[in-house]
Amino acid sequence: MLFDHRGEPVRTGRAAVNGTKLHYRTAGSGPVVVLLHGVPKTGYHWRHLVPKLTARHTVVVPDLRGLGDSARPADGFDCATMSDDIAELMAHLGHESYTVMGEDWGAVVAYQLAARHRDHVEALVFAEALLPGFGFEDHTALTHENVSGGMFLWHLGFYFQPDVPEMLITGHERELITYMLKDERSYPDTATADAIDEYVRCYSMPGGIRSMLAIYRAMLVDAEQNRQAARTMLDIPVLALGGDAFIGERNETQMRLLAHDVTGHVFRAGHDLAEEVPDEVADVLLPFLADRLA
Repeated sequence: MLFDHRGEPVRTGRAAVNGTKLHYRTAGSGPVVVLLHGVPKTGYHWRHLVPKLTARHTVVVPDLRGLGDSARPADGFDCATMSDDIAELMAHLGHESYTVMGEDWGAVVAYQLAARHRDHVEALVFAEALLPGFGFEDHTALTHENVSGGMFLWHLGFYFQPDVPEMLITGHERELITYMLKDERSYPDTATADAIDEYVRCYSMPGGIRSMLAIYRAMLVDAEQNRQAARTMLDIPVLALGGDAFIGERNETQMRLLAHDVTGHVFRAGHDLAEEVPDEVADVLLPFLADRLA
């Protein structure tokens, strides 16, 4: 369960949008921030950050298409379609304008949301993600540099292969999720038992692993969508956040190819910033959000 700054449980709901049904949580009041999680996580990833925001902001925390407690449709796992899910959800909730913060695959969706729905997105926070079409693919190669630098993303090729990953992962969701979460963090103890239990619950449900793999299998489509979107530079403020033990400064480097107004910050952390260093993230995020109101 997620709680707001007063210690009260956040509100939850489901909405039929864009041909699927999304589960979401919402709390707080003030300017709106939507938080998009990555893989293998759910909206529960934001549990430490939400109460740091809700005193000043309305926060919306969806589970992405196919993940968490959202529906698991047969298709639509490219980042443009998933961004349209969020745009329709925000319209459904009556939010005309908002900042979007995404991490990992949620950041890829957040970029597309900003690019495709620029009349509604006021600012973008892009955290710990490699963007298909802009360097993501380079880290799938078995090279000395990737391996020695900790950025050999072996699982992308594995997940892209049809059928075999489903066969090997099913029944071992806990082992895979625990390994991925702890291996990519500077502070593995922040992958707490409650979070692992929640992620395993969701990814073990019917269609959970299929949906996760479908997101990776859409990468080549995503790359083309991102290259198309990049033809028009974003004209909104962008905050690029990285962990020095994982993607680090590459977040800012990518965003400078895609937007005019980019600020970067690198934390002493790994891949999962909102779970590893939530206080430090809030210390950087809140002033960025406040500047939008100045």
